[in-house]
Amino acid sequence: MAALKEGQVAPKFRLSAHPEGKVALEDYKGKQHVVLFFYSKGNTPGCTNEAVSFQALLEDFERAGAAVLGISPDDLAAHAKFAEKRGLSFPLLSDSGAKVASKYGVWKERSMYGRTYMGIERTTFVIDPDGRICRIYPKVKIAGHAQAVLEFVQSLKP
Repeated sequence: MAALKEGQVAPKFRLSAHPEGKVALEDYKGKQHVVLFFYSKGNTPGCTNEAVSFQALLEDFERAGAAVLGISPDDLAAHAKFAEKRGLSFPLLSDSGAKVASKYGVWKERSMYGRTYMGIERTTFVIDPDGRICRIYPKVKIAGHAQAVLEFVQSLKP
């Protein structure tokens, strides 16, 4: 699948989520921006730092008219433990089988300690209320990332 580009319509999804039940991109259409961040696994150091950073700024995202959604291949039980342990109140979506991650082009061959495997490349998408991708943050470095995304979202308000 070709890489997604800014300005393209974001691939639709409907996934099980903690604590909402089911969450679809369509739920936000015409209402607000969506900050969709893909992470590999809850309660790992990098993913924890990223999620906690978004949580710390959640009220600012909401004031700026954006919903924050985290998405990983973790199951709902793992999402529930992650949310409870880290105090996360935004939806965590379960992408079992990495179908949505594949549609978004973030399910990639990875390598660690000489071993190759398929996994998430940490990426954040900002999707506008019309369902178009307005910003892509590939290969995210965690330090300062949530703040940079917030500043971008705040710049979109009229």
